[in-house]
Amino acid sequence: MQIILNNVDDTEAFGRLLLSVLPKKCLVFLNGQLGAGKTSLVRGMLRAAGYEATVRSPTYSLVEEYKLSEQSIYHFDLYRLKDAEELEWMGMSDYLNDNALCLIEWPEMGEGFLPTADVEISLNVVEEGRRLEIKALNPQLKNTLEVLFKNNNILL
Repeated sequence: MQIILNNVDDTEAFGRLLLSVLPKKCLVFLNGQLGAGKTSLVRGMLRAAGYEATVRSPTYSLVEEYKLSEQSIYHFDLYRLKDAEELEWMGMSDYLNDNALCLIEWPEMGEGFLPTADVEISLNVVEEGRRLEIKALNPQLKNTLEVLFKNNNILL
């Protein structure tokens, strides 16, 4: 499934919608070049969860933790990771085993260590904005995402 997001507001709005259908424990991979809108999508999800402070890409810290009243959300940016084994050192297994939403930018940097995602999202810059492609790798979420698109009149 794919849609065109015209601007940052559209990207954040889609993030808010997406959070409304994802389970509390979910692993989401976020793919796309620098500046494609991955952190804007995460910002929309966090806003929907009630987080109002600044949302930054965790490029230097590798992870930003958001302990919210309804749920925990972990936002990872693995861009600067040198070796996937570093994920063990930083306690990635604990994050993944927590009852939390884990959003991982640059998941290919953790290849061989990270499990298969429940949802994979790719954002690409196109003339008219950003093209978001979303794929449910967890069969239980496939129908949920299709309903999200249908109920919100999102063109496939």
